[in-house]
Amino acid sequence: MSVSDAAGGEGGSVERVRAALLAAGHDDTVAVFPAGTRTAADAAAAVGCDVAQIAKSIVFRAGSRAAVIITSGANRVDPALAAAALGVSLTRADATWVRGVTGFAVGGVSPIGHLSPPLLLLDEDLLALDPIWAAGGSPSHVFRTSPAELLRITGAPVGRVKLV
Repeated sequence: MSVSDAAGGEGGSVERVRAALLAAGHDDTVAVFPAGTRTAADAAAAVGCDVAQIAKSIVFRAGSRAAVIITSGANRVDPALAAAALGVSLTRADATWVRGVTGFAVGGVSPIGHLSPPLLLLDEDLLALDPIWAAGGSPSHVFRTSPAELLRITGAPVGRVKLV
């Protein structure tokens, strides 16, 4: 085990995602793309799909807890819609806070495998796309899934979050 893994670094965060997938009865579909999957456009180019098929995790603060909005890579999140759907007040989260609370670096925040359970909300637009790809714990890892499986393994409610 490397120091990075022991400290919950990239290796540890990817392994948390793999473990969460397997614990949920989902195949380990985590794949690495050395060129990077930090942005939805990067991830779509790497896996060869439409940017809309990337399930990006946008993190807000809901007090001391993370609120993770899992949205289509083609969408921007409307914080007011997300807050109303979750029934909480949301504020911006900086990269240091995101890493400390979720255990993931920005650009690699997975919808599963968090250090502490976040509030979750799934963008309704993802339900029409199959397959979808989500961050696998680092800015160079993603995993393939379906909307039904992502709903099942996250337990996230579905809502309208797209900024129009």
